[in-house]
Amino acid sequence: MTMATRVARAVQNQLAARPAKGETFELRRGLVSQYAWERKDSIQRTIAAMTLGKDVSALFPDVLKNIATHDIAQKKLVYLYLMNYARAYPDLCILAVNTFVQDSQDPNPLVRALAIRTMGCIRVDKMVDYLPEPLRRTLKDDSPYVRKTAAVCVAKLFDLNAELCVEDGFLEALQNLLHDSNASVVANAVSALAEIQEVAPDTQALLVTSEVFAALLSALNECSEWGRIAILSALKTYDSNDEEAKHICERVVPQFQHANASVVMAAVSVVMHNLLKVSSDQRKTMLKKMAPSLVTLISSPPELQYVALRNINLLLQQQPDILAGEIRVFFCKYNDPPYVKNEKLAIMVMLAQESNLDQLLAELKEYASEIDMDFVRRAVRAIGQCAIKLDEAAERCINVLLELINTRVAYVVQESIVIIKDIFRRYPHRYESIIPQLCGSVDELDDPSARGALIWIIGEYAERIDNATALLTTFTDGFKDEYTQTQLALLTAVIKLFLKKPTETQTLVQRMLQTASQTDNSDIRDRAFIYWRLLSSDVATARAVVLATEKPPIDGVTGRLRAQLLDELTTELSSIASVYHAPASTFVVGGKPTSAADAASAARTRPTAGGNSADQPAVENLLDFDLDGAAPASLQQGGGADVAPADVKNAMDDLFDLFGNNNNGGGGDVSAGGSGVPASSSTAADLAGGFAALQNLSISTPLAAATAAHNGAGDDFFADMGAPSQNQPKPTTNAKSSATNDMLDLI
Repeated sequence: MTMATRVARAVQNQLAARPAKGETFELRRGLVSQYAWERKDSIQRTIAAMTLGKDVSALFPDVLKNIATHDIAQKKLVYLYLMNYARAYPDLCILAVNTFVQDSQDPNPLVRALAIRTMGCIRVDKMVDYLPEPLRRTLKDDSPYVRKTAAVCVAKLFDLNAELCVEDGFLEALQNLLHDSNASVVANAVSALAEIQEVAPDTQALLVTSEVFAALLSALNECSEWGRIAILSALKTYDSNDEEAKHICERVVPQFQHANASVVMAAVSVVMHNLLKVSSDQRKTMLKKMAPSLVTLISSPPELQYVALRNINLLLQQQPDILAGEIRVFFCKYNDPPYVKNEKLAIMVMLAQESNLDQLLAELKEYASEIDMDFVRRAVRAIGQCAIKLDEAAERCINVLLELINTRVAYVVQESIVIIKDIFRRYPHRYESIIPQLCGSVDELDDPSARGALIWIIGEYAERIDNATALLTTFTDGFKDEYTQTQLALLTAVIKLFLKKPTETQTLVQRMLQTASQTDNSDIRDRAFIYWRLLSSDVATARAVVLATEKPPIDGVTGRLRAQLLDELTTELSSIASVYHAPASTFVVGGKPTSAADAASAARTRPTAGGNSADQPAVENLLDFDLDGAAPASLQQGGGADVAPADVKNAMDDLFDLFGNNNNGGGGDVSAGGSGVPASSSTAADLAGGFAALQNLSISTPLAAATAAHNGAGDDFFADMGAPSQNQPKPTTNAKSSATNDMLDLI
């Protein structure tokens, strides 16, 4: 090995033995360099590393040394670094106070504004002691840019030390800026005062008086889009008189043409807030000018389009005629996202009128041939909602639904039957001629909602259907395999059928009550007991309850909000509350939004289905309880298909013991099997006599009072009670007292 090779290897080993210099070391060396360009380059690299999420807080002392510079770009970078890491080094941060104070008096307004903004953004308590004097000086600065920056700084000072902010007069000085000659300063003052008002309502920071109202209107057209939104939001809080309301609407209407969607919606909200205080002619003019702006929003990107549609939904509930001639704008496009299509369908139903119905039905029928199953179901449902909404056009809608049923597409047929049930409820005894066609589609029904709807139709119109008994018998054969929703509907339909055709359905009703009373589902079992008691007490009373003709009304427009909630949400247009259709208090806690899942869950509003007027509380109708999701009884744990014979006997014995009867006597014939079910006889009177043993039960609440307590809802009260509880234990002979209490509570 030559001498040169040995020397080269020795040098390499010596270099390898030196400690590696990391990025922090290189940055620190550059920050203390004697060359200005190298220091600036290191500062830029430090900020780049900070932006990428790297921890460069160890360089705080070295960066702080570069704060005194005349290079504005470098000063901005150093101030940005201080704002980010000031909390990590609160003591060292005080060393920069002198520079901040000097910069707040710099001849360059950009430097003055930069200094006061940085002092406000450094969230360190010790900085508060040095902030008042520069802030007081900049609030009266000659430059509007400095004044508007200082206005925002007052809100930051209030967040750090509210007491100091009020005592030193900064809040009053900020309120004085509302009368500033510069529109940007006014807008920033409004934003800062609104933030303070939200945090501390007792301060009444943003109190819009007649003088402030005039100043805000003067500044509206001259500030940026963010400033316009702030000013428009403040104008909504002003309680104007009729003349002022007219003036506000006239000054705000030009904002409808703004390119920013948020400004447009804020302007719409202000006009809607003052609309009732102007004359009817002026109201029509305002609404006419509002319509094109709302239509323009529909051409926005899908996300903005969805927000606009949710807000338009609120506006249509308050002013139904605002977009009466613009229904074509809401027709769905092939590339619309599902959430946009669903909102458009809801709005199309709201805009449906006799004049545009044919066009709308043709469009909805086209949607029914799409491949998106959920969208198709919604389109079919929209056709039925149009029928319920428009009395004169109901027949045309039904004809379209019948055409869709003839397609024999399973989910189309099922959704059609579900909505036709609602049409029958809306127009009783008007379209019974289509029932045979509905019954012919029984083989296509596998959805529990559709099966339950058809069963309800058969039970409701049993006297008009020749083979009603055969149809219901087909359903009862697989009772234990049905979903809970279908079981409840089937139980009620069989009772209706018996009350309408007693002579030919005695065996069916006995078998139905026996099967239902043996199920593990407490809701089905208890309902069977209730029907049993009704039939045993008085058939006339049972007929009055189960076959009640007066049912809660139903309206085709779903999702209608209460008047009070609607007024509240109208003032919150273009906010999250208007998208959720729920007050902000339901998804914002302590001024901070909750999680996305909690917010979405709390924001879901229950529509006043059943056509409740806007003045009524949003109480859900018993007819619209959703029982979907419950597994068939045979699939539930301990399902009825696997019940041992001994358990069945114990359950029925317990039932008759509960009613004061047993297998050895008392009132009625009992089948030889000892099941406790009255034996079949030839007349309805014999069947009622078979239930006579149940009349011995003493009930504190009369049946008539219990019936009246449910407002005459009759069979629909039983047919659509709440969702069942799963895995309920079967009644045994050792639980007689609890079973008695349950029965008394139900009746």
